[in-house]
Amino acid sequence: MKTPTDPALRTGAQILCEALVRQGVDVIFGIPGGAIMPFYHALPEYADQLHHVLCRHEQGAGHAAEGYARASGRVGVCVATSGPGATNLVTPIADAWMDSSPMVAITGQVSSALLGTDAFQETDIIGITVPITKHSYLVRDARELPRVVAEAFHIASTGRPGPVLIDITKDAQQASVVPDWETTHDLAGYDDHRLREIDSDAVGAAVELLVNAERPLILAGNGVIQSGATAELLALAECTGIPVITTLHGLGAFPQNHPLSLGMPGMHGWVHVNRAIQRCDVLLNIGSRFDDRVTGKASTFAPNASVIHVDVDPSEIGKLVAVEVGIVGDAAAAMRALITELSSRRSELRSCGMTDFQPWLDEVHQLREQFEPRQEYRRRPDTNTLQPHDVCAALNAARHLRGNCRVVTDVGQHQMWTAQLLDWQRPRSHITSGGSGTMGFAVPAALGAAMALPDETIWVVVGDGGFQMTNQEIATMAQEGLTNVKIAIVNNGYLGMVRQWQQLFEGKRYSGTPLTGPDFAKLAEAYGVRGMTVDSVAHVDSAIEDAWNYPGIVVIDFRVEREANVFPIVPQGRSIGEMMTDAHTHAPATDVGPALAGTP
Repeated sequence: MKTPTDPALRTGAQILCEALVRQGVDVIFGIPGGAIMPFYHALPEYADQLHHVLCRHEQGAGHAAEGYARASGRVGVCVATSGPGATNLVTPIADAWMDSSPMVAITGQVSSALLGTDAFQETDIIGITVPITKHSYLVRDARELPRVVAEAFHIASTGRPGPVLIDITKDAQQASVVPDWETTHDLAGYDDHRLREIDSDAVGAAVELLVNAERPLILAGNGVIQSGATAELLALAECTGIPVITTLHGLGAFPQNHPLSLGMPGMHGWVHVNRAIQRCDVLLNIGSRFDDRVTGKASTFAPNASVIHVDVDPSEIGKLVAVEVGIVGDAAAAMRALITELSSRRSELRSCGMTDFQPWLDEVHQLREQFEPRQEYRRRPDTNTLQPHDVCAALNAARHLRGNCRVVTDVGQHQMWTAQLLDWQRPRSHITSGGSGTMGFAVPAALGAAMALPDETIWVVVGDGGFQMTNQEIATMAQEGLTNVKIAIVNNGYLGMVRQWQQLFEGKRYSGTPLTGPDFAKLAEAYGVRGMTVDSVAHVDSAIEDAWNYPGIVVIDFRVEREANVFPIVPQGRSIGEMMTDAHTHAPATDVGPALAGTP
């Protein structure tokens, strides 16, 4: 492809590179192919500004962009060619959509003259991804690129963050034009609710409920972290004395060693937390979308509570749970408004300081003391078999000694054990796939996180099932010369969470869940990284210590008890007040009547 001789002219591919640089992009994850080849032809001219990471699969590139975004708070960028390259990005685009991760996916498309002809590697990726993107662009004119790229990054990173797709025809990449960088956003109908002024009447109504509450709770979700509002959350909790619970994606938004921290709610949350939700009289939800994994059966969720919902996305307010007060806007701004209003009415609070709701806190702590000893892995079974909880305990202890690191988890039992059993003290230290529940997320997401934060240790906790889906991205890590990724495989020889459900609810018919795999330590060595195998409790601590000390990527195959289960668990479609705490509990036939037999 010829480069324009007129110094004012640029190819569309060059303009795309320049536009990315202007958005502050420094790393992109992708795989070249026919329809995106002009972009890759231009890319070496920008090598000192745009670092391209050659992934082994487009799904890996998409998850890497997600991991980069989740770790850094910046927009992640992934690139693919048309057809199968673009369709391989669908899973990470859907994952970013569900978890509100800012991402721009760039795909090549066949030339304009071939659109709609079923040309080689032509796929309508715009049509495929309409339901799972904030916005999509099909660019057929290179002159549109400065505006389109600027708009795409603005949309991806503002309001409720999410993925934006830019599909660019090959001829638009090849065309030579004079770029106009004096572009303005043309976003008719797009409303950045982060910029919306917080409704003072709604704030007043919320404060009225909080002032008169006896058993209030703050539920903190991913929106607190996305907004960078952890300081405001801490200030609000300490200003009022209201205890805080954090969703799976909210872990790290509030330090778990704080006296007002209660833990995680939901399907695999703690008994005392779910019981507190069912007992509270005011529930202040900040940045959580009331996912079914949090609420259980929505009609039975927080039955005694007046609900206040703060969310940047107005469509979420009242969508799943009826609310008394809805506050649309940025979480940080909303909490500052609440604090200001509460401070002006402090004399109306029942008492002041950290003990405002001490009787309520005492009640919840009594629940914790009553039920925690009954949770199976709060005590170690009388066996030499390595338990998943031993791995979590050793990793948690090492984190306390070494200082905090980032932890990326895949999807399944190990994900819940890690969420439950590790201490989460700071935002963006816990990265996982939540809404979409994408197995295979962790290894490539850790690649992205490691590229974003090269001076921090990134621990991966992954099951043997998810690891076998995307472990090829270890080759990408090795090619990039990364040294800060450590991978712990919780290997139980099953698709563990599915097997658990089959055990508890399907009469132990283990259909399609027993799983074999290679020798993971040898596989790691084949990739040129260090591999270890651990099957004894006595060697867990030293293995994690060795991995942390080793100046390179390490894969540890922890061969654990095959049929260990995650408890507590709320059966599908049940109230969060009906929790199973062991495998001997049985669900009732209907939603009415007593709680689950044998449950707290």
